[in-house]
This record gives sequence, C-alpha cells and structure tokens, in this order.
Amino acid sequence: MEALSSIWLFSVFPLTVFHSSAGEICAFKIHGQELPFEAVVLNKTSGEGRLRARSPIDCELQKEYTFIIQAYDCGAGPRETAWKKSHKAVVHIQVKDVNEFAPTFKEPAYKAVVTEGKIYDSILQVEAVDEDCSPQYSQICNYEIVTTDVPFAIDRNGNIRNTEKLSYDKQHQYEILVTAYDCGQKPAAQDTLVQVDVKPVCKPGWQDWTKRIEYQPGSGSMALFPSIHLEMCDGAVSSLQIVAELQTNYIGKGCDRETYSEKSLQKLCGASSGIIDLLPSPSAATNWTAGLLVDSSEMIFKFDGRQGAKIPDGIVPKNLTDQFTITMWMKHGPSPGVRAEKETILCNSDKTEMNRHHYALYVHNCRLVFLLRKDFDQADTFRPAEFHWKLDQICDKEWHYYVINVEFPVVTLYMDGATYEPYLVTNDWPIHPSHIAMQLTVGACWQGGEVTKPRFAQFFHGSLASLTIRPGKMESQKVISCLQACKEGLDINSLESLGQGIKYHFNPSQSILVMEGDDIGNINRALQKVSYINSRQFPTAGVRRLKVSSKVQCFGEDVCISIPEVDAYVMVLQAIEPQITLRGTDHFWRPAAQFESARGVTLFPDIKIVSTFAKTEAPGDVKTTAPKSEVLEEMLHNLDFCDILVIGGDLDPRQECLELNHSELHQRHLDATNSTAGYSIYGVGSMSRYEQVLHHIRYRHWRPASLEARRFRIKCSELNGRYTSNEFNLEVSVLHEDRVSDKEHVNHLIVQPPFLQSVHHPESRSSIRRSSVVPSIATVVIIISVCMLVFVVAMGVYRVRIAHQHFI
Repeated sequence: MEALSSIWLFSVFPLTVFHSSAGEICAFKIHGQELPFEAVVLNKTSGEGRLRARSPIDCELQKEYTFIIQAYDCGAGPRETAWKKSHKAVVHIQVKDVNEFAPTFKEPAYKAVVTEGKIYDSILQVEAVDEDCSPQYSQICNYEIVTTDVPFAIDRNGNIRNTEKLSYDKQHQYEILVTAYDCGQKPAAQDTLVQVDVKPVCKPGWQDWTKRIEYQPGSGSMALFPSIHLEMCDGAVSSLQIVAELQTNYIGKGCDRETYSEKSLQKLCGASSGIIDLLPSPSAATNWTAGLLVDSSEMIFKFDGRQGAKIPDGIVPKNLTDQFTITMWMKHGPSPGVRAEKETILCNSDKTEMNRHHYALYVHNCRLVFLLRKDFDQADTFRPAEFHWKLDQICDKEWHYYVINVEFPVVTLYMDGATYEPYLVTNDWPIHPSHIAMQLTVGACWQGGEVTKPRFAQFFHGSLASLTIRPGKMESQKVISCLQACKEGLDINSLESLGQGIKYHFNPSQSILVMEGDDIGNINRALQKVSYINSRQFPTAGVRRLKVSSKVQCFGEDVCISIPEVDAYVMVLQAIEPQITLRGTDHFWRPAAQFESARGVTLFPDIKIVSTFAKTEAPGDVKTTAPKSEVLEEMLHNLDFCDILVIGGDLDPRQECLELNHSELHQRHLDATNSTAGYSIYGVGSMSRYEQVLHHIRYRHWRPASLEARRFRIKCSELNGRYTSNEFNLEVSVLHEDRVSDKEHVNHLIVQPPFLQSVHHPESRSSIRRSSVVPSIATVVIIISVCMLVFVVAMGVYRVRIAHQHFI
C-alpha cells in the first residue's frame, strides 16, 4: 500500500483473515507505539478490514513504516481476553512524496575574482538543496543563468565558467542571477546573485594619479601627484629614471611669461638703455609692422614666406660698431622644399644698384647663421664674416630665446640661457666703399640691384617676437637669463626630504625635471613632491600638458620593463579680472592768464586710479535663502601704460602743448612720448606711481583768447592692453574776463578762485565716485541775473540823471 504525505489517508488497505465458519473477526490490533495508523473491520464474516491513517503522514518526517498486525475473532465471551488471535503479520508501508518544496541556495550570494584575459573551466560553484524526501523531488537536476547577454555559462552541477576572455578596461564587475530546478522541474523560490570581479593583469605602471589637475591662480605651489606610486609587479630593478615635462609651447612665447612690451621687459630685467625694438606693436609711430600677420597676440608675428617689413631709416644707426647685441624669440620648423633656401630673420642690404649684405641673421638647413661684413674704411684684411650654429632647437617648432652678443671678432650665441660657440666661422674680405644707401628689413632681405624691380627675397617661415638690437653694448648673462625666464614651471616641495640616493635636475626654464634613483619607494616619494607653480598675478588660463616618462634598468640588463607614460594636464583657471577705474575732476574753468603762464594749467591734480574685483558674499544668517551679494574689493597691481589723448583735433604746436617734467618720470622709472595727438606714459609701475606722474601733466596755451575749451581723455592698461581702464574724459574751459562788464562793482561778482571745491557725485553701487568742480547751472544763472540786474539799475540811474539835467 502507498499513502499520501501530509494529508489524511482515507484509502482502504484490505485485510483478509481466514477463519472457521463458526467464528467471526471482531478486531485488528496494530503492535507498535504512536503509529499514525488504525485498522477497522469491514466485514466480520468475511474477515475483511481496512488500514487507515489516524493523523497526517509526512514523507519528509518518515518515509516508511513497518509494524505487526493481528486479527481477533469474537471468541466465547464478551471480554477480549477470551478472543482468539491470528498469527502475526508484518505490514510495510512506503510514503509517496509530493513536490511541495522549491530548491533553495546554500548561500544568498556568491563572489569570485578572475584575472582578465583567461578562460576558466570553473570560476565558482553554486549549490542548491531541496527539502522534499524523494530522490525525484529532492535532487537538483539543473541550474540556469537568468541574466541575459553575459559572457558566462553554468553546467548541471552549478559550475560557472566564462565563455569569452574578460577585459578589465571593458567592464570591472559582472552581476548575474542564477536559479536552480529540482528533478520535478520546480524552480528555486529565489534566485541567487553571483558577483564576478575582473582583476586587471598586473602591468607595470604608475598608479593613483589624476589626469586633470586644476590650479587656482594665486595659490602658490601645488603638488601634482600627491598619491602616485609605481607598480612593478614584483619585478626587481637596479635603477629608475623619471622625466617630468610641462608642455607650454602653445602659450605665448613658450610658457606663461609676462606679456608686457619688450621695452618694459628689458627695463624690468635691468637691460642697458638704447635698445631698439624692431618688431613693436603697430602704432602711429611704429607703423612698419602694421602689415604683418599677428599670431595669437599683438607682440608675436607670423611670417608665412611671403612677407617682409622695412625698418625706416634712422631707427637703427648705420654703423653698429664692434659691440652690439641682437635678441629675439623664434619658433621655426624644418624648411619647406627639397632644396632649402636661406630664410632671413634680419638683413641690412644695399637699397639700390647692388645686392651686398652688410649684416644679416638667417636660418639655412636648420642652421643659424650670422653674417657681418666689415667696410674697407674699418679694416682691409681677411676677417671673420660668417658664424654658423647647428642646433636641433632651430627646427623643433618650439619657442626659444636667442641672444647674439657681438664683440668682434668674437660672436657668442645664447639660446634659452645656455652658451653656444659657433661650430664654423668663415672669413671674407671687407665690402668696398660706396655711397649706396642701405635698407634694413625683417622677415626677408631687400634685393635692390640686378633685378628689373626691387623686391624682397629669401623669406622667413616661422614666428618671431621681441626682435631687438642694442648698438654699442653687449648684454650680461644675468639680463639674458631674466629675459628668457618663465613665470610658470615645475618645482619640488621640501627638497631636504627627497631621500637618500635621489638625483634631480631642472632645465633652465624649469619645464623639464629629471630624477634618478635606485629605490622605488624613494622615487615614489620624490615624485609625490613635484609641484606646479605660476607666479603671475594674472596667469593665462587654459591647459598645460604634463607628461611623465620612465626608464627602468634591471640587474644585468639595459632596459627590462616598459612603463607607460603618465599623460595628464594642468588646467589653470581664470584669474579674477581687475576693474581699473580712473576718477577725478572731469570739468573745470581757469582764467586765461593761467594757460599763458610758464607753469600752465595742471590737468589732473586729483586723478585717482583704483582697481577692484567683485567678491561674492554669503548672507550672514545661514538659514536664510537670500541671494548672495557682490561687494567690490580693491587689489594692487602694476600698470604698463597710460595714454592721454587730445579730443577734438590735434594740438597746434605753434600755440599749445602738453608738458611733463622728465624728472617726474625718471624718479618713478617710467618713460613717455609726446606728440600733437597726446602724451603716452609707459613702463611697468604701480598704480600710485602713475597717479603721481599724471598729477604733474600740464597744458599750456599761448593764445587762450581764441580758445573756448579743450577736452582730453585718459586710458590706462595692464599687461599690454589685456586689462584696460575706463575712458576718463576731462574738459577744461577758459574764463574770458573781457566778456563781462568792466564796471568795478560787477567785476568782483565773476572773479574765480584758482581752484574750485570738488563736488562728489554718487555714480554706482560699486562705491566708485568721481569728483567734479563744474559750477552748477543755477550758479551761472544767478551770476548772469545779478549782472543783468546791476546793468538795469545802472541804466535807470543814468536816465534819471540825464532827465534831471535836462529839467534844470
């Protein structure tokens, strides 16, 4: 007989007992304790009975039962003790299982780590169990991956393998769901999570560095790689060389140098006076550069092989003597064409008739050549004439600073502060004397003779900046180093803690740092101390590329392990821009006599230069939602020029001028140029210095009777026009005494004091105010009214007197 588990058993188990015809079967008795079965008699005569369950039967608690049963007849008396019993029969019952339980996993989640690039037979094994009692329902017959589109498979035993090579770069981690089925195809009640982490193959290289490094202007020195370290995958090394390079070749002249004019830079570095700028920014006085191509700023000129500039006569002396200096910034690449021609940087040649080159500086086949031909009146012997330098930097398309110091017959080249002697010097005879005028050119050489039409030739291909010549004197090494110095670069914090055995070296501009050592730990700590610094107050915003290359030497080998480069960049954020404001008296009157006097009229006695920047302030109560307010704070910085322009027509030099005592300039290390269009003060100096100089600007007019008013405008600049001030306008008027009544009692009404009181007018919420001494309209009207009243009274008195005389 088979019984169902976990339900009442009502099915009949027939019991048949053979007995005598005279007797009957009255009962069945089961021998055993606490058995969930009972036997009942169905037919006393036939001896049939039924075995049934008295309580639920659970296969998971007991799969089978074995017990003894006996039958009893009715006997000769009412008591059972008198009944006859049959022989003992053994009953064996097996409980049939029902698939009531679902599979469950032994672990709620599984985790494994694999190495990329490998195919595994088994990454891990999942295991599920089932509480059913029968082999059919208690065994797990199948596992299945529920998550789709994953490179994994699972077998019947729960072993998970990858179906393709895994890549750490493609995906660091996989999460897949797995279910299980028993042999009755009942699925697991809950899927299990399998997490597979992909571990990269150990590759030697730098770890824990950031690709983008932000630099806030004014923050000083900032560590570039504070947590960087080198992973060598257990490789043993004997030495390590690290080269960190800051690439700034696309910023200005190779790095974040000050963008002041060349004259200002020369003065800041203490260069000798008398320097002539051959490539100045275009202006009315320096118009020979107006037609040249400008590259990224007004002070960098790009030559495309089709342009040249003539330097006007008188700018550079005809004879440079035996001592002079030529300086320049140059960026130049390989010469175009199969047969490279000479590329002229600077050339002084015959203007007409002949094509003799008196002196020239040019590039030929990536060699820098300086030509200097003496005249016969200076020497008549065979003398050095051409000086050649062969340097890789001449054609590397990068900015470099060149200085050629001439102390004839010795010529020395400085490039980026380092000294280079010529590898070749050729001699030549002096040039025969002639009366032919010479033409000095930049970017090409003037060919004035032996051609139908004079023209430029031997054009330059590249970029030039700050091309100067200093006749009569050579520059010192200190000045040369200052002129090519960079305002940004690499630095090392805490040199004393670099550790034993670390050697380091910077290039002159501190854009390249080389470190060597034999201990990886010391090298790691040294590189963590490498920092970026930019000393400019207003640095050029943008990207600076940063590369770190490594060369590893193993024991007994040259280079044993290849280390990938670190390719990062420094992002210099935008500096706070200054708002330069000029304020002061913008209109006043002066008597005509003051304009005629030797001192003239002081135009800007109370001019004030203020520079501010906007600063955001949070509200005092942090709980409030009020918007943040902006306040203006003053900041100090330099200026490099202030222009005073005459408005409404140029000055007439026959009767008017602007004047300034030169001692006022020299005391403050400033320079100035004066013309009929105005006065220009230039040089790097503080705002207070410029204020002091502007306070002494005077205007004179010898014939003020013809003058009603004169208007002037001031505009100042920092960093060669990068930041400019407001345009401050001034109008000065003449008080003409002959336009009022000569009556003595009226004259006193219009006598003006030498200086009027300043009146301050609020201008804006920035608290920047301007002073004005313009007499109000009401004051003028009152004065005129009083004059008219006095005139009418006087006329009345006059008429009364005439009438009185006539009456008499």
